[in-house]
Amino acid sequence: MSQRPLRVLSLHGYRQDGASFREKTGALRKLLKKQVELVYMTAPHHVTRVCSAGGATGGGTGPVSGSGGPSGPGGNGPVSGAGEGSGGPDPRGWWFSDVEGRSFSAQQRCAESLGLEDSLAAVRAAGEELGPFDGVLGFSQGAALVAVLCALQERDPDPPLRVRFAVLVAGFRSACEGHRGFYGAPLGVPPLGVPPLGVPPLGVPSLHVFGLDDRVIPDAMSRELLPLFREPAVMEHPGGHFVPASSTHRQTYQAFLSRFL
Repeated sequence: MSQRPLRVLSLHGYRQDGASFREKTGALRKLLKKQVELVYMTAPHHVTRVCSAGGATGGGTGPVSGSGGPSGPGGNGPVSGAGEGSGGPDPRGWWFSDVEGRSFSAQQRCAESLGLEDSLAAVRAAGEELGPFDGVLGFSQGAALVAVLCALQERDPDPPLRVRFAVLVAGFRSACEGHRGFYGAPLGVPPLGVPPLGVPPLGVPSLHVFGLDDRVIPDAMSRELLPLFREPAVMEHPGGHFVPASSTHRQTYQAFLSRFL
């Protein structure tokens, strides 16, 4: 009897949506079609105008949409990567770091953000409507949200989502001061491999994927997430800001996922 593929909720990057992220991760779905069914949702906040600072304006809420399965369009190698600057016709975001401008930058330090609670509610709705899920995968801002979800799973008696594992591609810690409680420490980053003082590392098994030539989320930003997790698995690739899915990456993905099949 064949094993059921792992169902994984997939969270896109900023200025993307579920449909565009599905298309751009076609090579990943093909690479892992025997092990994983990726199910996609769309962030609730509309991004309506790209700004010179690299953010976007817009807001509001939108419906949760899901699609998945092993078939569908996609490219090969880096071409299949999901870069945040190449979103779909309905670009969305999980939260805004600039409350007044309703834009987002991963490097922007801010006292408060706008929209995270709406996104957590949308994830909860996706879990109820499309789940259950074995794992969660996020890219860029979506990966930053995955780290928040993992923290809530362990520290909130009624978290938005419960999963057995997490995959974070080009992830980072939110620079918003209002989010620092998710990391159990102020924004100052502890040394690599050292969890925040007084807070045990998260027990959710995690795979962290990042590119050594990523100019959007430098690998140093992604490495700042590692001390938050207990025994995080790591996959580095020489490329930039995309989801790697060539045959050279198959073994690392499969070795991690095989623990949950």
